[in-house]
Parts: sequence; structure tokens; C-alpha cells
Amino acid sequence: MASPGGRLERQHMIEALRSDEIVHKLGGRFKLCALIQRRMKELVVDGARPLVERAGRTDLELVIEEILQGKVVPEWVDATDEKGTGGAGWPIEAS
Repeated sequence: MASPGGRLERQHMIEALRSDEIVHKLGGRFKLCALIQRRMKELVVDGARPLVERAGRTDLELVIEEILQGKVVPEWVDATDEKGTGGAGWPIEAS
């Protein structure tokens, strides 16, 4: 059974995703989705360490909190840059 605090945190995460603030912060829903996917891969597949306390949160909740706190920010590939090997718009690095 989820604790009341856990429910509040999940509610906060859901509200953050519904808010246009996080979307505008990253430049659009596609970029937000791409950054979430990239960071999830780093955590789950690559074994990266979380940048915020886990505190019983799911991986998705953790990633959203990292983004909200500004601990994960995208660096985007310029579509006209010949050096870009990851494809236009793909976050090449989450720093």
C-alpha cells in the first residue's frame, strides 16, 4: 500500500508533466519525451546513478524530479551540423 507521502509525490510528478512549464523549459513535448527516454536508458540499461534521492520513487518519477530540479539538461544535435551522428534533435548528452 502506498504511503500518503508517496501519493503526493506521484501527484506532483503528474501535475509537473501536465504543466506547460516543464514543456517550455525543454522546448516542446517531443524534446521532453526524448530527454526522459535518454535518462531512463542511462538509469536502467547503463546503470547510471540517480542525481536525486530515490526515496521509494519509480525510475520515471526519479527522472522527472531530476529534470524539474535542473540536474538533467539536454544538449541537442544541430540538424545542420555534419558532426552530429545521433540524428537531428536527439539529446547527445544529459549533463
